[in-house]
Amino acid sequence: MIQSQYDTTARQDLATAAVEAKLRKDLSWQQIADAAGFSVAFVTAAVLGQHALPADSARAVAELLGLDDDAALLLTTIPSRGSIPGGIPTDPTIYRFYEMLQVYGTTLKALVHEEFGDGIISAINFTLDVQKVADPEGGERAVITLNGKYLPTKPF
Repeated sequence: MIQSQYDTTARQDLATAAVEAKLRKDLSWQQIADAAGFSVAFVTAAVLGQHALPADSARAVAELLGLDDDAALLLTTIPSRGSIPGGIPTDPTIYRFYEMLQVYGTTLKALVHEEFGDGIISAINFTLDVQKVADPEGGERAVITLNGKYLPTKPF
């Protein structure tokens, strides 16, 4: 039977234990994703408490990380989503995404609505990809692709 969490505490504790196990075992997120059989973005989000994993994937992740059956079971529950507590984020990486949305959020909204009409871009029917590419001026650049299904607003 599908179960849902009403509180983030259990999943936060599991995320802490999983990240500690990842560190001890010197694993990458990609190795964990390979064990689960899904994308690195989805599995990372699941281990960090933002998605549920199917039972077989949850067992594979728990086994790879050396976590018990209760942890595997908890990985299958639908979480109470939201990983950033209220207020402006203080972690520099997360803050820069917040800053990008502060600067470009209204632009993204205007362009999406002009192209698609009144509606939203789904974060449920969604994929995320992060790639590192060479910067022609030296160094590296991050290419982040957010790919969500457009859901039109329907009058009722």
